[in-house]
Amino acid sequence: MGPNKELLEDWWDDACSGQISFMRFPHSKDVKNADIAILGVPYDLGTTNRPGARFGPRAMREQSTLTGEFEFGLWPWEYHIAEHHTVIDYGDICDFAGYPERMVAQLEKATDEIITNDAACFAMGGDHFISLPLLRSHVKKHGPLALIHFDAHTDTWVDENYHHGTMFYHAIKEGLIDTEHSIQIGIRTPNSETHGIEIIFATELDEMRPAEVAEQIRKRVGDNKAYLTFDIDFLDPAYAPGTGTPVSGGPTVMAGRKILKGLRGMNIVGADLVEIAPAYDPIGNITAVAGATLGGDILYLLSEALRR
Repeated sequence: MGPNKELLEDWWDDACSGQISFMRFPHSKDVKNADIAILGVPYDLGTTNRPGARFGPRAMREQSTLTGEFEFGLWPWEYHIAEHHTVIDYGDICDFAGYPERMVAQLEKATDEIITNDAACFAMGGDHFISLPLLRSHVKKHGPLALIHFDAHTDTWVDENYHHGTMFYHAIKEGLIDTEHSIQIGIRTPNSETHGIEIIFATELDEMRPAEVAEQIRKRVGDNKAYLTFDIDFLDPAYAPGTGTPVSGGPTVMAGRKILKGLRGMNIVGADLVEIAPAYDPIGNITAVAGATLGGDILYLLSEALRR
C-alpha cells in the first residue's frame, strides 16, 4: 500500500457524492510532503475565439470522480499512482479576474512553490496561455525544456501580443524551449514558421498507428527533460466539442490515450491540459470526461518519470 492509498480509501464516496478533487486525491497545499501536485488555473482571458475555459478545472475535477473511482487505478494502467507517490490536489489559483498580469504572477509563484519542493506539477486550464508562466517556472529549475505539444494549432504565431496563440512564440524568444528536441502533434491549421520544432500534421497522424507516433516523439525528444502540454482541441470536435477553437479532422480519445501511454518512462518534468470550455458541450460534459481521462494518463507519465 503506497503513500496515498489509505487516504483515498478514507475519502471514498460514490461518483455522485462527496468532496470534489481531481481523481479523489486529497485537497492539500502541503507540497513539502507531496510528489505530485495538481493545480487548477481558471483563466480564459487569453482566448481569441469562444471564452469559457475558466470553468475547465472544475469540470475536470467533477468528471474525474468517475475516472478516479477504482482503487486499482485508471484503466488500462496496471497500478494506482498512490501505490508509488503522494499526490495532492493543490486547488486553484484565484483573485485575478480582469487582471492577466496578476494571474501570471500568481501562477508562477504557486508553480515555483510546488517544483522547488521537488514535487511535479500538473496544471489544469484554463486557456493555453497558462503554459507560458508554467514553462517559466519549470525552466528556472530545469533549464530549457523539450516541448511535447498536442494541439490542432501551433500557438507560435509571430505576434508581440500575449494570448493563447502566441505563448510558445514568446517562450521560444525567452529561451524556454529546446526547439531542437521539441515536437507538435495533430496540427491542422496554417502556420508558415515552425521555429525549428518538428511537426506531425493531422494528415500524417491519421495514417500512423499510435505506437508509431509515440516512437517518433521519443526519437525527437530523446532522454532530454520535457514539458508536456495537451490542448483538448487536439481531439476531433466529435469527441471534444467543449472547447474555444475546435478544428475538425482530429483523432479520437483512444488514439490520444494510446499515444500518451506510449510515452511512459520519458523524462517529463511537468505538464498541463488546457482549453476545456464545458458550456459548449451539447450534453453531459463529454469534453471534461475526455480531459479527466487524459489528465489521468498524464499523471501516470509524471509518476513514471519520478520513478526513473
